[in-house]
Amino acid sequence: MSTRSLRQPLLPPLSTDLRRLLALVLLLFGLLAVNSVYLITVSITETLTGQTIQNHFYLLVFLGHLVLGLILLIPALVFGALHLRRARHHPNRYAVRAGLALYTSMILLLASGILLTRFGFFEVNDPLVRTWSYWTHVLTPLAVIWLFVLHRLAGPRLRWRIGASWASAAVVLTVVAVAWHLTDPSASAPLERTFQPALSKTPAGAPIEAEHLMVDAVCAECHADIAEQHERSMHRMSSFNNPAYRFSIDDTRAALLARDGNVGAARLCATCHDQVPLFSGRFDNPDYDPNKDPGSRV
Repeated sequence: MSTRSLRQPLLPPLSTDLRRLLALVLLLFGLLAVNSVYLITVSITETLTGQTIQNHFYLLVFLGHLVLGLILLIPALVFGALHLRRARHHPNRYAVRAGLALYTSMILLLASGILLTRFGFFEVNDPLVRTWSYWTHVLTPLAVIWLFVLHRLAGPRLRWRIGASWASAAVVLTVVAVAWHLTDPSASAPLERTFQPALSKTPAGAPIEAEHLMVDAVCAECHADIAEQHERSMHRMSSFNNPAYRFSIDDTRAALLARDGNVGAARLCATCHDQVPLFSGRFDNPDYDPNKDPGSRV
């Protein structure tokens, strides 16, 4: 079928309100496209290099992805529904079928994004559902772009320069951002066994702030199922809040202090039982008092 035949006959022009709504949808999709190219490139780069390069800027862009998706949700669905009602009986059935497939793919894209987003009043934690939603959300944009081109081939001639400009902007911004990530020394700090003989590896340098480790409530906002399991398990009483463990580790630390002059060897126990005191550096103090440290009870 030729391009000319796809463009005949044409629908009457869109109303002013529909044109404005379409312009808003295309603008939001364009911003999301640039945003998404950056996010997926960072993920691919981390997989290929084995290096974690996500930083504060990445998190801001990811937050922007969520916000843009939520803003896009209503305009995209409303425009698609109104345009479908307007064009469903059009004699160019090729254009109608392509448009219907485009609208369906767009719904799948937006719905999968909703399933992946955890709200305070609604969240899906089933691993299988989240896996399917993730890959649906990653792959459907390709279908949306392809179907949009097919659908538009049945209408006014496409303005390829606009699409090329957005694509170029996405590539340039992504290359610059990823290059910045790779050269950022804070993003590539090596991991070392700072607390030997414990096998745990942490970023080289200063200890980890205890406040950064004591965020169970924040973690539970996304991982409610894990937090609930932990609350009902014996692991909740695995540190100095367990009298049997405390007697054992206090006795061990006293014996090590008498033998070695320090309690460093007790890190082997702390790497599983006392992560907050260990990684914050407090555990190494021979005078460490668990009763005065909230981190000894988590």
